Amino acid sequence: MPAGVTSLFTAFTELVSTTYRNHEPEFKDNVSKNNALLRRLQKKGRMREEDGGLSLTVNLDYAENGTYQRYSGYDPLNISASDVLTSAEYPWRQVAVHVTANGLELRSNTGKSKIIGLAKSRLVNAMRSFKNGLSQDVYSDGTAANQINGLQALIADTGTGTVGQIPSATFPFWQNKVQSAAAPLQGGGAVVLSATTFESSFLLPAYIEVTRGDDQPDLIVLSNDYWGFWEGSQVAIKRYNDRQDADAGFVTMKYKNADVIFDGGSIGGGIPAAHGYLMNTDYLEMVAHRDANMTEMDEKSSVNQDAVVIPFLWQGNLVCSNRSLQCVLKA
Repeated sequence: MPAGVTSLFTAFTELVSTTYRNHEPEFKDNVSKNNALLRRLQKKGRMREEDGGLSLTVNLDYAENGTYQRYSGYDPLNISASDVLTSAEYPWRQVAVHVTANGLELRSNTGKSKIIGLAKSRLVNAMRSFKNGLSQDVYSDGTAANQINGLQALIADTGTGTVGQIPSATFPFWQNKVQSAAAPLQGGGAVVLSATTFESSFLLPAYIEVTRGDDQPDLIVLSNDYWGFWEGSQVAIKRYNDRQDADAGFVTMKYKNADVIFDGGSIGGGIPAAHGYLMNTDYLEMVAHRDANMTEMDEKSSVNQDAVVIPFLWQGNLVCSNRSLQCVLKA
């Protein structure tokens, strides 16, 4: 490759690398701020890194300790082993985004300010694409090739499914709750959803179902249509909440101890229509590999193209340790 082209490619790569190093925390924050669940997990310290392993092993918390007892004097104490914790195994999933430039673009931007602008714009575009793609995946059913477990998998419409290699049909403790307007979990006839019925006949029974003392849902995300019902039900008593969420662009209200967040929009944040999720995020985590957490790799020069490629890699998954305290709202 001619020396002039090599020097241009090197300059572009160095500018991208320097810009990324200087703004890496900002880029990573922007990814989490783009999605209500990821933002909550970040605020609660539920985004972590691991250093390896064939899969992500997560200890489960699904039952009470059975040794609690009342006793008097010399009564024998119950020291039986309590089968409280077992584990789920989640596969690693990988995501790549690339910053690219070809020789024509670089030679057309040889001025210092022009090549700096090109490098920054390509990097910003790549990071924006990453955050938008991951935000969509967070709400997915995880069935696309190499896709992370999204909420449609962890908090399934059926309540069942094999998640973390645990078949919930065999182990009912591993089923999430389902509040369906067609067949409400509290029994009775179908609920015709409206601003009048949404809170009292639909949301409240679901909230009660996944509340265990002070173990309560802390985050509720709603699709466009469900948000309309919800906000309509709160006309007289609206309580907007959390200035930080507002600063991040989220419309947030309060229901009991949970934040209710609109994470849709005209394009949608990935949440399916006629859906909502009541989440106890103490049992959800976004785990990434420490060596592939939006990590820049060495540039790749094409052997048959006049171009350079800089990969950024992510490896991890969204995991759950207690499905029974999560609930989906659906039609």
